[in-house]
Amino acid sequence: MSYSIDQLKHKLRELKKLEAKVRFKGQPQGQNRRLVWDAFFSTKAEDKTSVKYPIARLLNLDHQQMKEVFEEYFYRIYFQSYQENGLTTADVYDPQLLALLGLPPYAGAKELKSRFRELAKKYHPDHGGADAQFIELMNVYEKLTGDS
Repeated sequence: MSYSIDQLKHKLRELKKLEAKVRFKGQPQGQNRRLVWDAFFSTKAEDKTSVKYPIARLLNLDHQQMKEVFEEYFYRIYFQSYQENGLTTADVYDPQLLALLGLPPYAGAKELKSRFRELAKKYHPDHGGADAQFIELMNVYEKLTGDS
């Protein structure tokens, strides 16, 4: 699905409003408020170098490429929002991986480490555990902590 220039401008303006709503939750607009949108998009035809995705470039993308641009944009919005609220990627764990360890989605680093040690003792081959279970445990823990 390709957009006409008017449809694309409308879509981009909607994204801008959505970002403001997500990041600033109805706070009044201020001079100090920088949107991720400002670095990503422009609705001006002549704007080619000041943003990552000028409108002329977006018009040439196919559906999958446009989807990837929007995913990248939303990833950046939420990352920015986490930073502004004092969170880091170390504070957020994949709930599906936590579930594999029997932990709730809100578990923190302390609970993760404690549960990992408990399961490592249980599944370690030197203590009668199965190799496959121990390897799976190590893989899940590495994914959650970023340790390689």
